[in-house]
Amino acid sequence: MTFELTKEFLEKIETAITGRDDALLRAEMDELYPADITMLLYELETEPAHYLFSLLNTEIGAEILAEIEPEDRKRFLENFSSAEIARYIEVFDSDDAVDLLQEQPIQVREEVIGLLEDREQARFIIDLLPYDEDVAGGLMQKELVKANVNWTVNECIEEIRKQAEDVEKVYAVYVVDDNQTLLGLISLKNLVLARKNTKIGNIYDEDIHYVETYRPVEEVSEIMQRYDLEAIPVVNVQKRLLGRITIDDVLDVIIEKAEEDIQAISGITGEVEEDDNLWQQVKGRLPWLIVGVIGSLMAATVIRIFEGELSKIAALAMFIPIMGSTGGNVGIQTASLIVQALADKSGLEISWKERLLKIIVIASLNGLIIGLLAGLYVLVFSQTQLVWVVSLSLMAVVLLASFMGTITPLILDRFGINPAVASGPFITTANDLVGIGTYFLIAHFLLKM
Repeated sequence: MTFELTKEFLEKIETAITGRDDALLRAEMDELYPADITMLLYELETEPAHYLFSLLNTEIGAEILAEIEPEDRKRFLENFSSAEIARYIEVFDSDDAVDLLQEQPIQVREEVIGLLEDREQARFIIDLLPYDEDVAGGLMQKELVKANVNWTVNECIEEIRKQAEDVEKVYAVYVVDDNQTLLGLISLKNLVLARKNTKIGNIYDEDIHYVETYRPVEEVSEIMQRYDLEAIPVVNVQKRLLGRITIDDVLDVIIEKAEEDIQAISGITGEVEEDDNLWQQVKGRLPWLIVGVIGSLMAATVIRIFEGELSKIAALAMFIPIMGSTGGNVGIQTASLIVQALADKSGLEISWKERLLKIIVIASLNGLIIGLLAGLYVLVFSQTQLVWVVSLSLMAVVLLASFMGTITPLILDRFGINPAVASGPFITTANDLVGIGTYFLIAHFLLKM
């Protein structure tokens, strides 16, 4: 059953913590998953949360620490001693251990490494610390299962039993030579089905995807998504096997990238969270709001230029909102498709000529249908002299907005700017201006005022 944190259960836990009823607390925590306990810890004050956490066994505590958001984890561990942190680091995967230690002061980091009883874990951590978090080397973990190309299947299976004790998930066995150079991999299925005296060199698969330590994490996630990989090996420039990246690590990158894109599309700069202070939230939201205001003021200026037309036919004002909103909606739809193509590299092999032709055809069909519907409304409910003005304006707006929605993300991407930004207030504001300007120009020429 899915755990639901009720007010009654929270009060029960708080009362047990106050009364130091350790037996009850341990019994209640034994019934919960680590993710459920994490939810509970977030609802408790700092001191009660620390007390409850201290009652958990090391493995559960480590799993909780590995999943807590970095900023929350950093605050939570402020009152922990180096020895207490080392106890949990012992059972961490090496990549998660490095993430946690990089949040700590250098003195604490060095003390924790020195206190580790598992010296192999300490060596793994020291190997990983120099890598930046935004490259493959900073994402990889050292724990993996590998076999020498000269071993027999029987020797390989025996070695797997030894190595797998320190590896939580075994997806495949990586094959290396005497210099630890990555040659390929062998699936567990093929290993089990092979005769025990068969040489690994005769059955491993040379067709293997791998990444170098310096590859950006976005590129790693793209490769793993494209080829549907559960894990990918990481090598150095000499192609020596150093570690692996698993799908759960890449999932964190994908989620983080998606959150950044959502914020960009929403017109929020930087990493803004709901619980950030007032100034951080204002600073994250204000820039694009200012862009929107400037765009609206420019649109108001355009309307002012054509105030003579408005004074003669007041009904023109009725259709100003639809011009701006239609242009904004069409621009966002088109830009979203381009941003998606840029993200997964799909469809970008299409030539400019083919792309523009496709845009014109789609926009023409959409514009024709929208224009006819709006024209029918004007014919029935408004002044008949505005039928062609509204219909042709909407067709033109759809064409122009589609073009801008295509070209803007491509230009931003060419200059190294996040193209997701183009799908937000920039496109909406620009197309408001274009839509209103197009509308009044067509009105001016068709009505000959």
